[in-house]
Amino acid sequence: MEQQPRTLKSVFAAAEAKRISLENSYDTISPAYQDDLAEALKGYEDCIRIISDISLFSPNETLEDINTSDLPYLLASYRMAELLQKVRTESPLDRKAALDVTKEAYARFLHLVDSYSLFSESDRKLFERYTDDPDAFSTITSSDPAMRRNAKIANFKVEKEMKQKLEYMRRNPRYLDDGGGDEEAVRELYLADIAWNIHQTFQGLEGINREMEVIAQAPVALMPQETTIEDDERRRKASVDSDMYSARLDGPLQASLAGMKGPLLSKQGKPLRPFTLTANRQEIQQGVFRSGHNLPTMSIDEYLDEERRRGNIIEGGGEASGRQPEPDEDNYEKADAETMKAREWDEFVENNPKGSGNTLNRG
Repeated sequence: MEQQPRTLKSVFAAAEAKRISLENSYDTISPAYQDDLAEALKGYEDCIRIISDISLFSPNETLEDINTSDLPYLLASYRMAELLQKVRTESPLDRKAALDVTKEAYARFLHLVDSYSLFSESDRKLFERYTDDPDAFSTITSSDPAMRRNAKIANFKVEKEMKQKLEYMRRNPRYLDDGGGDEEAVRELYLADIAWNIHQTFQGLEGINREMEVIAQAPVALMPQETTIEDDERRRKASVDSDMYSARLDGPLQASLAGMKGPLLSKQGKPLRPFTLTANRQEIQQGVFRSGHNLPTMSIDEYLDEERRRGNIIEGGGEASGRQPEPDEDNYEKADAETMKAREWDEFVENNPKGSGNTLNRG
């Protein structure tokens, strides 16, 4: 029995169901999640192909020419971009490639809705700013902190109003297509959903540019480079050698360790490399459980006494520095020297009265 060709409606409905199930899943890194994600992306890709094959949207049409039931298909590229950001990548280069594809999907969506004049006045300004410089696009251009803060507050209010409007419509049976709602109300709901996704697209493009800036600063070692067979062999050998050691050693230490391989003594009994003599096995075992730092070998008082004996301690200061030693009455030579020093000082003071040396400021 031949399989019936799938219709755009069935393919889109299956992709939407898979996307909604992914939004309710928290295990985003599991293989099952990534498989479902790939399946959802494949569904939207098939939708875009079918839309192109049947020329569902034409640049010669206006918004009024689109059937209400066909409005959700305008979101196929947006849904793709939304899911592409959730694809798991293994390297910065892979992530950059995924983000490039995401930006292309966002751009397709923006150009499509632009052809049907679905932009608001603020969206139109953002779209013009994006087309002028896609890689530097930002929803806030001012560098002034106060203005940026006010712009973020205004953006938050807009998002809150749009979300509340959508939630109200989706709860009201009048706006539900499957519930036999009014066609005009259903159309209003679809257009409100498209407006919300246009707003989210500009937020997504800004976020991608910020992430691109981070990826551009990633270490060069994380980015694949062109290599020769010799380079690959060198890296493979270095990787094998590094597995043989659990600790990283400095270059000089590695060289010294390399020289310590081989026999300890020559046949004549001459040492071939440095070695350390140990007492016995019991001493080695005891050393295993000793502390990791050197313990003190003397008390503080013993240390001070030793330093005082060596003459390394200068005593005095405080009251002791103002005390004059008692003169030795039996030391006549020292007494005569002190007397002569005092007389010389008295003669100097008498011949040089206070202020006699300062003659610069005298008239």
